[in-house]
Amino acid sequence: MGDVLAGIHSTWEFDTDSVLIRFERGIRTPKLFQVLGERRIPYEALSTVDLAPGTRKGTVVLHAVPRPGADPLLDAAAGQLRQAADPYRLVLPAERETLGDYYATELRSALGLAADQEADQYLVAAPTAPLQFKAFDGKVSFDGKVVSFRWFWTGASSAKWKAGDQSFQVSELAEVEWRSPEIAGGHLRLRRRGPDGKPESHDGPADQDPAAVVFGLGYGLVHESLPLAAAVLEAVRAADPTPSTALDTRRRADPADIANRIRHLGELHASGLLTDDEFSKKKSELLAEL
Repeated sequence: MGDVLAGIHSTWEFDTDSVLIRFERGIRTPKLFQVLGERRIPYEALSTVDLAPGTRKGTVVLHAVPRPGADPLLDAAAGQLRQAADPYRLVLPAERETLGDYYATELRSALGLAADQEADQYLVAAPTAPLQFKAFDGKVSFDGKVVSFRWFWTGASSAKWKAGDQSFQVSELAEVEWRSPEIAGGHLRLRRRGPDGKPESHDGPADQDPAAVVFGLGYGLVHESLPLAAAVLEAVRAADPTPSTALDTRRRADPADIANRIRHLGELHASGLLTDDEFSKKKSELLAEL
């Protein structure tokens, strides 16, 4: 597309295969946006795009919804982000509604063939390590390979003091559990990988678990703890290719899925969005998956 659409708190720069979201650094800009700085979102990472009235009078919102499993930040957040902190919402003045509708239509036409399917790997990059933040009972740091917990004597439970400071290799982890500090019981918990490859179960509250840190008033704030949780989650998934392998196998073994995707290709071709050569090439690629 090669265009730029400026909104409140962020600007979207459209490229041929992705949109670069640049967040402002202002006192009114959500702190999570300021920490993220900018994010490149491939169109293949999106499932839907819509335009709707904003919660603030005189605004409209261009909202791009990522596919499940495409963005580690939203995977880690697990639906706990406040609407105002959703990085996929571009708030526009109402007078730009027509322009917003144009870009919503353009984005929909650029969505990938698998837009309605769960992504088998992360398509959007997580914030880069090293990252760190202070929880109520300890300091958390992640250098890209190891997650470290260093307990505070003023907040850590006796169970954590007895266990001592903790370090977790990404390769030994199976899951990252983030509960927003804006919700009662906010915490970050790491779950080790069991012999079967699945996350080990955990017992007891987070304040007694040496594989968890608890948040509290002024500790583990969203813009500090969520980027770290997302970075760890991305590293954990990258260290375990099993889920994507299993998903790819399932798709190749499902002729009905291939038929649906070819049918969708035909619709794009009939509407003029694909040339004869593009249609033939993509159809051949899909048939090769059978």
